[in-house]
Amino acid sequence: MFSLSGKKILVVGIANRDSIAWGCARAFREQGADLAVTWLNAKAEPHVRPLAEELGAEIMMPLDVREPGQTEALFNRISADWGRLDTVLHSIAFAPKEDLHGRVVDCSVDGFTLAMDISVHSFLRMIRLSEPLMTEGGCCLSVSFFGSSRVVRHYNMMGPVKAALESATRYAAAELGEKGIRVHALSPGPLKTRAASGIGHFDEMLDQAASRAPTHQLASIEDVGAMAAFLASDEAKNLTGGVHDIDGGFSITA
Repeated sequence: MFSLSGKKILVVGIANRDSIAWGCARAFREQGADLAVTWLNAKAEPHVRPLAEELGAEIMMPLDVREPGQTEALFNRISADWGRLDTVLHSIAFAPKEDLHGRVVDCSVDGFTLAMDISVHSFLRMIRLSEPLMTEGGCCLSVSFFGSSRVVRHYNMMGPVKAALESATRYAAAELGEKGIRVHALSPGPLKTRAASGIGHFDEMLDQAASRAPTHQLASIEDVGAMAAFLASDEAKNLTGGVHDIDGGFSITA
């Protein structure tokens, strides 16, 4: 069995106990990792800080990737306290509601730019800041969705955004592979998270996924966490650039 004992892992994106990031953070901790956990802002802190404390997180800080200097401050703290970083989990995405609920061809320049910045470019910024801290290799994980490669009703502009995230994952993996830094995208099927609740007709999407998946059940945040923990381990050191479907086989169905 693999172990993450002694590994230093940054988890970005916990909102509550239903978050994919929470499922991953628990899996990391159960395998022995030391954690750094962030929350979006002062409004989110009362919901996330108790979860971070429950996991014994050694570093807890706010992080709004739109705020200049906050991402750099977080990585400076990690450098000062830990001196290294083994894994970063980026589990954040955003699109303005008016753009998300409209046609892709109608989305605004500002809305599309904001979605790309938060959902994609912030991951690249975190990889760049992680690179000097991953002197012995490491793992950078993002969270995608199968709407990146096929049209999913009501997913709308987040489809192109997630496609960009997966492409960025592959290019970053190619560029950093010689340093032992692996880059992956986790791609669970539909999950009941707060972020997903903003997608129109999401309950319908959940029902369809469960009925069509070969296992006839949805993936859980624990399923995603198990995959994330394995990819963060030394046993996965020769895997990189993957988009890993965690969906009960839904993605193989026609």
